[in-house]
Amino acid sequence: MSRKPVADAALFVRLFAATAAKLDRAAEALHVRKKDLITGLVSTYVDPDSQRGLDALGVLASPRVLRAADPGSMGSYSFQAYEPPEVMNAAQAAEFLQIEESGVTELAEARKLPGRKLGSAWRFSRAALVAWLSTPET
Repeated sequence: MSRKPVADAALFVRLFAATAAKLDRAAEALHVRKKDLITGLVSTYVDPDSQRGLDALGVLASPRVLRAADPGSMGSYSFQAYEPPEVMNAAQAAEFLQIEESGVTELAEARKLPGRKLGSAWRFSRAALVAWLSTPET
């Protein structure tokens, strides 16, 4: 069974409320879908293959000073992937489970949390913790 190439690609963007309202009004006035309006604008005005086109886009995309009147302009979010190690100490296991480190050691000492005590230090397998999380309590 052969698949046809996908003609559309999804694009999800968050716009300021005033900008989104402007787009809504334009689409309604022209009796077109917003996706068709955006497609036309990009096709007409975006030229990433020339320096002139990139310079023009750079001006549009340059950081702007946020005004207090812009809804959603306060704060920011940054995502950093967290890949916990296969074998974790108590602090790492606590971060992984999103609980206090003392709670991890208490659960481990009570044999309610899978772990091994090596000398005075606890070690936890990430796979064992995930399996423990997915097991219903009795």
